[in-house]
Amino acid sequence: MAEAGIASRRECERLIESGAVEVNGQVVTTLPVFVDPKVDRICVDGQPIRKERQRLLYILLNKPARTLTTLADEPGADRRTVIDLVDHPQKGRLFPVGRLDYDTTGLLLLTNDGELAHRLTHPRYGVPKTYRAVVKGYIEDEAVAELERGIYLADRKEGKTTGASRTAHVEVRIISRQRDRTTLELTLREGRNRQVRRLLAAVGYPVRKLERIAMGPLSLKGVARGRWRELDRHEVRALKRAAAAESDRTRKPKPKASPPPPRTADEDKR
Repeated sequence: MAEAGIASRRECERLIESGAVEVNGQVVTTLPVFVDPKVDRICVDGQPIRKERQRLLYILLNKPARTLTTLADEPGADRRTVIDLVDHPQKGRLFPVGRLDYDTTGLLLLTNDGELAHRLTHPRYGVPKTYRAVVKGYIEDEAVAELERGIYLADRKEGKTTGASRTAHVEVRIISRQRDRTTLELTLREGRNRQVRRLLAAVGYPVRKLERIAMGPLSLKGVARGRWRELDRHEVRALKRAAAAESDRTRKPKPKASPPPPRTADEDKR
């Protein structure tokens, strides 16, 4: 499903569990589901998945505020979505990689490459995302140190709190500090829901403005707010290399086997 451009791997899993997917006319809701795309008929929301190979697209959008990071708003609502901003003939095949809050601005990638979307969003691969935040107040060094060490945040699944866990290391760079506000950049390698806002609120500095300025090797340079462009082949290759490199970085090396103890003279005589 991800390779067919339906959605990211995580979203495809949610679609299966919600009962939106049929295989040969039978609804499947339990993972994993093993199919042969050449033989089996797979439908999502009643629509069959196209079996022909499609062109992979990579769109960099500079998301404005008051815009939903989704393909369509809830029934009855009429809010602008990120896909409304992309005037591309094949935009119907695109889906956003990760999410930015309604009022958060900045770099958002849209693609139909499910494998790359999975690597860019899964914490295992640790692809860095950098945010620039303006917070209320003069942030103290102790609060910065606490952010870098990690903070316990509630874990939620399907709208319910399932416990709490400590956030991974965050890189923090202070841009400016004034009596009534501070501008800083935070680089994260995991992506919890509203993580930047929750982190800063936890140390007593609520966010006034938040923008994502980088994802791996990508930046917003040359893309005005509300505008978009396709990535060129060099940028796509760099993005894929970054995802692969981060995966190698987070993979623990296997311990080397200990050499056997030296044989004694008595053992040599046996």
